[in-house]
Amino acid sequence: MYNNSCLSLFVPFGSSLLAITNTPPRVVEASHTFLDEESVPPITINTPNFVAFRTLQKRRKPPGKRDSSAQGIEFWHFHRCFTVAGMGVPSDDAVLIQDGKKPEEPHVITVNCPDKHGLGCDICHIILEFGLYITKGDVSTDGIWCFLVFWVVPHSSSPFIRWPSLKNRLQSLCPSCSVTFYLNDQPSHSAASPVYLLKFFCLDRKGLLNDVTQVLTELEFAIQKVKVTTTPDGRVLDLFFIIDNMELLHTKERQNDLCKQFDAVLGESCISCELKLAGPEYDCQHAISSLSPAVAEELFRFELSDKETRLQALSSDMTKLKNANVVIDNSLSPAHTLLQIHCVDHKGLFYDVLRTLKDCNIKIAYGRFSSNSNGYRDLDLFIQQKDGRKFVDPEMQNGLCSCLKVEMLHPLRVVIANRGPDTELLVANPVELSGKGRPRVFYDVTLALKALGICIFSAEIGRYSSSDREWEVYRLLLDENCGFQLSSMSARNQIVDKVRRMLMGW
Repeated sequence: MYNNSCLSLFVPFGSSLLAITNTPPRVVEASHTFLDEESVPPITINTPNFVAFRTLQKRRKPPGKRDSSAQGIEFWHFHRCFTVAGMGVPSDDAVLIQDGKKPEEPHVITVNCPDKHGLGCDICHIILEFGLYITKGDVSTDGIWCFLVFWVVPHSSSPFIRWPSLKNRLQSLCPSCSVTFYLNDQPSHSAASPVYLLKFFCLDRKGLLNDVTQVLTELEFAIQKVKVTTTPDGRVLDLFFIIDNMELLHTKERQNDLCKQFDAVLGESCISCELKLAGPEYDCQHAISSLSPAVAEELFRFELSDKETRLQALSSDMTKLKNANVVIDNSLSPAHTLLQIHCVDHKGLFYDVLRTLKDCNIKIAYGRFSSNSNGYRDLDLFIQQKDGRKFVDPEMQNGLCSCLKVEMLHPLRVVIANRGPDTELLVANPVELSGKGRPRVFYDVTLALKALGICIFSAEIGRYSSSDREWEVYRLLLDENCGFQLSSMSARNQIVDKVRRMLMGW
């Protein structure tokens, strides 16, 4: 994990990212989303938690006079005392998923469990992995107990959601509700999930790689590495290094389920298919092959540049990203720093913010993620350093603002470049310090290319280190036999824009 001094690593990214705005902070209210009885998750009605809700309802002021955010934090301390004292939350009730009252309304995901560092980030990672979009959210914790609520809807590219499986995955993240959890401050480290090699040989066709990726995504397999090769006679050899997020691939039932789904997608075009535990070949495929200096600079630059020397011009949507605004205010709470963010909305925005704070060892006491307003989002977060102090040092404030802006301005990098006589599409995203990559990137990229009618001649996924951080890099050689003149700059800009919009959820 980063320590506090690590924030200075982000300072030299450019003057445009370092300035802390003088804009007055927005007027912040405590979140009252949970305080109306109809919004209280049903599980709280039958547990000691409901006492806290009732107590705060009695404390509520007349309309127009809301509790301050600092009082909201005090409430959650109060809420936790009731919960921990009662120890009345069964493990099966730590996660609750409610349907919307109408089909078009969001599902509501409630997580009520002991806290651990980075839990909110991990939850948002799974929500993004399942193809869900967070319309709004509330997060509160005192470091011992947390209460999180997210309103989610499926993305247009994810019409089918396995809700029971989502609940099980979220449930697996929640720390134990037993008293022994509080007596052991040492983090638990579960054994690494085994990596499997899925190898199949089949006839090539448009959209094949996306169809295979969709099956793996829907069945909750995490794609670690990929190596795709097309032979001159129109056949494809695909190597997928995968991890089973359900941890059931060792069972015959799970293997049969995977084979059944592949049979439905590949049909008679499949020549052979093999599944086994990955061996030494996984380590050989771990690192991406070397990148040219020009491509590396374009992928891993810290700022969005308007210079014409870029490999691709910025679209109007991307230039809006530069309007991100980060405000730090220490006047509203004696113990917490208020971090306010105003930026363009994109898929995984909340994950990007929480991932950044997690990797910088920053604690969140209270957070509110507002609904989309004209394509922009507002986030209010009360935060502390790892040791419980506020952010008062200007250098640390600069570092934090710089770090957040980089992640919001440039969460995903997409370029097209020449690779010898071929045309290559490259996509890069930062990797968490825990080693996790961003979910669904390969699926979104292949879906965008499928929509454009572009075949993929070869593909690989690997890790690349640059600027003291690790990146996940996707390299795809594009088939020249398509409706685009790939040597044309306008065609390249169109492809990059389509892929980027798919990744950003625009």
